Amino acid sequence: MNKKFYKSKEEIKPIAVGYGACMATDHITVEGKKIGYMYREEPSESMAADNGWRFFSGEESQEYVDNADNSCFYDTNTIANYDESITPYLEAPIGSAFAKNENGEFIEDS
Repeated sequence: MNKKFYKSKEEIKPIAVGYGACMATDHITVEGKKIGYMYREEPSESMAADNGWRFFSGEESQEYVDNADNSCFYDTNTIANYDESITPYLEAPIGSAFAKNENGEFIEDS
């Protein structure tokens, strides 16, 4: 399956280098939507560079999220280029979750 990404390789700049890999949905990488929800879980054992971060627009249905074709692992720097507002939270511990409020600011989500 070939995906047409919202940003080209040339548009990706060093914003959050050295954080490893994360998962993001096509809402972000293909449709260009901003991140509305993110959480950090235990990294996947099948992905050596996984840092445990999972990024969503917040508009995905459960059916959409359950379809593995709608998400992929990316370098965290790539996802930070799609929405730089995630960068202050990248060192939050496993178990952390954040959602954007009505002002577009991330707040901790329990």
